[in-house]
Amino acid sequence: MKMTTSNENVITKKDLQKMFWRSLPMEFSWHYERQMHMGFAFMVAKGLEKIYKDDKKGLSEALERHLEFFNITPHVSPFVGGIVLAMEEMNAKDPNFDTSSINAVKATLMGPLSGIGDSLLLGTLRVLAIGIGTSLAVQGSALGPILFLLIFNVPAFALRYFCSMKGYELGANYLTKIQQSGLMKKFMLAASILGVMVIGGMTNELVSVTTPLAIGSGESATHIQDILNGILPGMLPLAVTGIYYSLMKKEINVLWLIIGTAVVGIACAQFGILG
Repeated sequence: MKMTTSNENVITKKDLQKMFWRSLPMEFSWHYERQMHMGFAFMVAKGLEKIYKDDKKGLSEALERHLEFFNITPHVSPFVGGIVLAMEEMNAKDPNFDTSSINAVKATLMGPLSGIGDSLLLGTLRVLAIGIGTSLAVQGSALGPILFLLIFNVPAFALRYFCSMKGYELGANYLTKIQQSGLMKKFMLAASILGVMVIGGMTNELVSVTTPLAIGSGESATHIQDILNGILPGMLPLAVTGIYYSLMKKEINVLWLIIGTAVVGIACAQFGILG
């Protein structure tokens, strides 16, 4: 596959191939607080080292920047990595570059790419591979597990490699054109808005908080949860997320937040405050 390159580009095809291989252990360090953030930072680290070769402070800030929350279908993560490296390259060249746009773009891409990746790879291709592999395995054929691995992994690895190359190519070409046309500020604003929308959607979907409290008794009782939903659906999850956000900004240890969540959750469930 031919890549669009220029003499000004720091990242080469060889660097993108390294990123491809370093994307394989993406989920090895997965955890509930920031999920794939360490895997993503590991994936792009070599590229960042090359971009910020003579700028230790810039490299440190970039690595810290990519330790923010990140979660995506692992096989398409190199696409985001390629775009990020292109943006980091622009940041290294332009002292006025808005670095907040980098994580905004990451947040924007997580949802749509996960929807495509989960549907095609995990929801379709993997199920197909399991069906074919299992049907042969129950007949005692050694081809069962072999075909399962081939049917799923060959397309998955091909997609991962394609994403590694195409993400940087698109980022390097189109972001440069946007910057030259003067639309970069509008692009950053749009990316930030979409990023906030993605985080808002994730808050509503992933944070589950309800209350069984009611005013009155019997069939005529008015449930407080229905009132809250009528005012603003997802009000309680949003409020809880805001509380956690404020506590984390105060640098409260995550372990204490987990313990506090368990204690408060048990107490509120016991007294019928939360469902």
